[in-house]
Amino acid sequence: MWALWFAKLLHKPSILVVGGYDIANLPEIGYGHQRGGLKKWISRWAVQMATIRITNSYYSRDEAEKNLELSKELVKVVYHGIADPFKKIFSEKDNLVLTVGNVDKPNLFRKGLEPFVRAAAFLPDTDFVLVGSWKDDAIDYLRSIATPNVLFTGRISDEELQGYFRRASVYVQVSQHEGFGMSLAEAMLTGCIPVVTRAGALLEVVGDTGIYVDNCEAASVVKAIHLALDASEKWRESVRQRIITLFPLEKREEVLAQIVISTLKARK
Repeated sequence: MWALWFAKLLHKPSILVVGGYDIANLPEIGYGHQRGGLKKWISRWAVQMATIRITNSYYSRDEAEKNLELSKELVKVVYHGIADPFKKIFSEKDNLVLTVGNVDKPNLFRKGLEPFVRAAAFLPDTDFVLVGSWKDDAIDYLRSIATPNVLFTGRISDEELQGYFRRASVYVQVSQHEGFGMSLAEAMLTGCIPVVTRAGALLEVVGDTGIYVDNCEAASVVKAIHLALDASEKWRESVRQRIITLFPLEKREEVLAQIVISTLKARK
């Protein structure tokens, strides 16, 4: 915020990436600065001060228009770029279902962690792995409802996480809000079949390559996982190709560079 203020004071252009918690307004799950209070007005002030605003998805652009009353014409959409350390799909997948997210009370439903854990009880011969830091006592609650086939890793290294992406057959992201879904996209690069809701930008990331659940009940998640576990290699390859085609890291670098250069030229 202060950087934007100083830029405006010095008559210098500024570029702000907006999205996620700053522009969300979801009181039903206690999520988003735009629910009200001082943080709402600080975030709005910051957005208004910026010369250029960038979002990582069309969903976030629409959310900014709705919650910040910011015209779409004032926001540029630049998708995340996804680095590809894998270089191929991994057809020899384990019987393993994965999700990634910080373990805290808000994420039990916002990120769909509770339905993920409850789904494991219906598939006792399938391993379920939840990767993410333990932020509060939500981990104790999840452990209390978990069956023996659920593993809670806590925070792990990038190398360990990539290992799980390679091994996992299915990636589950049954969120109620997503500005993009980086871990989902990374998992898709290895051929993980995505099982997701239609919340936020998940539709933009997954397109027609995944399986959508109509609700976050464990039974719906289990049904989708069943289908995903039987995916063909051709299906897995289509999942990977979607990420490579739409979200290359080089494309984001190129577009961001163009925005910076054009912004500087416009100020001369």
